[in-house]
Amino acid sequence: MGATEDAEAPSSAMPGASVLRFEKGLDAVSLFSLAVHGVDRKGIAALSSGHLAADLAQGALPALLPFLVVKFDLSYTMAAALVLASTISSSVIQPAFGHWSDARGALWLLPTGVAVAGVGMALAAVAPSYPLVMLAVLAAGVGVAAYHPEGSKFASYVSGARRASGMSLFSVGGNLGFATGPLLASGVIVAFGLTGGLLIALPGLAVAAMLFAALPYLSTFSPEVARDEAPAEPGQPRALTLLLAVVGLRALAHMGLFTFVPLWEIHKGHSATYGTALLGAFLFAGALGTLAAGPLADRFGRRRVLGWSFVAATPLILVYVIVGGAVGALALALSGAAVIGSFGVTLVMSQEYMPGRVGMASGLSIGFAIGLGGVAAVCLGVVADAIDLRTAVLATAAGPALGLLLTLALPPTRRPRVAEPLPASI
Repeated sequence: MGATEDAEAPSSAMPGASVLRFEKGLDAVSLFSLAVHGVDRKGIAALSSGHLAADLAQGALPALLPFLVVKFDLSYTMAAALVLASTISSSVIQPAFGHWSDARGALWLLPTGVAVAGVGMALAAVAPSYPLVMLAVLAAGVGVAAYHPEGSKFASYVSGARRASGMSLFSVGGNLGFATGPLLASGVIVAFGLTGGLLIALPGLAVAAMLFAALPYLSTFSPEVARDEAPAEPGQPRALTLLLAVVGLRALAHMGLFTFVPLWEIHKGHSATYGTALLGAFLFAGALGTLAAGPLADRFGRRRVLGWSFVAATPLILVYVIVGGAVGALALALSGAAVIGSFGVTLVMSQEYMPGRVGMASGLSIGFAIGLGGVAAVCLGVVADAIDLRTAVLATAAGPALGLLLTLALPPTRRPRVAEPLPASI
């Protein structure tokens, strides 16, 4: 598709328009088939596995929080500050890694980032003091930041023309990592105590070794197009700025629930294991939503899928908090599909708004999602300390509601002729 063609589906209408009609017959199997078709399976499997391992390390933190709160007698604000440390360290420097990636290429960041993330979070579990826990969490965040821009750039390369579908497969690795991280951390700590948290490092080290072996294969997908024969695609910086605001508002719901669901369930009298299980359901449903959203975005349009995800998210979060019980648990899981499922869609949109700086665009999109989510988690922690935890969890519903309003103002994306970074100076 040429650079000037609208990458949206036939119509760019937003939620509420009469043209919003999804085709029937798209079950889970056909969606998965659509996601895989046209995408290099070996390449995307390696990159998605790395995404899983990196985010598994970061996803382990909420399961560690209840144990660390007891060990160090932490307030809600201090507990949320650990999430902020993780999210800020894994977000603020992502654009810098993306710039480096665009300028020089940095495939070695893939195995290195995954290994550092896993080892850092494992050390956080056994650190003897709160400051050392903070330091280990910061180190793990840097590992996460190193992996994402290079990983998402190469996910775009191996996806060919089906970029939203390929990015959904890449993103679902991260979703599964966030989902399995709490389960792994909770399981090993319940079985072996906080010392068992050292086992959190094993998946990262194993996947890092696999990625190192896969580097020669992945390097074959790096585009080599003469830049004087392929003029730079025009960027849309204002559209990217608006999209980053949308990403930040979505992160309020994502990281707010990610941080406070286990604590909210303990507050209601349930066990830490039950809270972790609900968080796992939220995150696993997000993985399924991500798998569905990519093919739907390729078929019906990026903005349309993003908008409808926000339409669903706000009432589902409210039902979880207000109704509770089995109905609330189901609503929480469905809200995970709605909130998290659009992550790959916005990642592709950022690359299409900034086609000449794929790594930078990826770093900005993922960095804003993580960084602003961490800030939101701390703000919600302050609300929980000042008012109550219920109010803080209810406030997460505001993110998707406001995100929908901004999504309505997003312009169409334009598919670049090739996902090729331009020369950049360091």
